[in-house]
Amino acid sequence: MSLSTLDWSRCPAVESNLGKRSGAWVFRGTRTPVSTVFENLQDMSVDELVEEFGVTREQVYAVLQFAARTAEAPEPVAIHADSVR
Repeated sequence: MSLSTLDWSRCPAVESNLGKRSGAWVFRGTRTPVSTVFENLQDMSVDELVEEFGVTREQVYAVLQFAARTAEAPEPVAIHADSVR
């Protein structure tokens, strides 16, 4: 599952507004894209992300928890009309 396939509208820590970053998902109240966390987490601590990108620790954890929960969710099973009797 990639970041682009997550339904970020279900994460209260982020928002999408055409006036900010052309509608990219950003941390609520900022212009910092959500992707920034995932692009930098390997090389930076959460505290460094907070300091460098102007987001809160709670926002970072909310995004990480949302992504983890979503990744754990089972994939929906497609049901074809011809298989239902």
